[in-house]
Amino acid sequence: MNDADRGPWDDVPRGLGLVLDEDRGALPYTLVHGEALVACAAWALGEAGVDLVDASVPWSGLVEAGEDLVLHDALCPMAPPAFITACLERARETGRPVVGVRPVTDTVKVVADGVVGETLDRDGLLAIASPLVLPAAVVASLARRPSADLARAVGDLVAAGHQVETVEAPPEGRRVATDEDVRLLEALTLPLR
Repeated sequence: MNDADRGPWDDVPRGLGLVLDEDRGALPYTLVHGEALVACAAWALGEAGVDLVDASVPWSGLVEAGEDLVLHDALCPMAPPAFITACLERARETGRPVVGVRPVTDTVKVVADGVVGETLDRDGLLAIASPLVLPAAVVASLARRPSADLARAVGDLVAAGHQVETVEAPPEGRRVATDEDVRLLEALTLPLR
């Protein structure tokens, strides 16, 4: 290979990526722009320069690979590849896990003993989006694969003593929870003509 054939990823380990679709019902197979959400998420990882790994690979195999790991939620299918790359680069720079988040825009109330109480300040809340990037050293420190629920995975990392950095995901990186959310995401990501 000569220098003209070299790409931007040839000198940098690409990292490994898993698309998380388990425990999400049929929604990951809903179509956005004519493609399944899970396929869009996989393509985003590939475009970000990450090597997609089959979910059947055991955790020990991922640890032995000695690479950074990108967990990408199939319900955040339109997260831009450049955003995924930026999260991966940030995790490599700091050695800390990095997770994409979105601001909370809904009103959130405290409920205690079945009684609705005070409204929480949204400025102090974040919604976990995608990806969650684990540097290779963090991967090596974990006894098992993180939860497929990224909010739970982040909580587990914090409980284990890891400092997790948050990076605000762009609007198209939002997580969908319903078919209506998918239609909204589709409208948000229509290509410009």
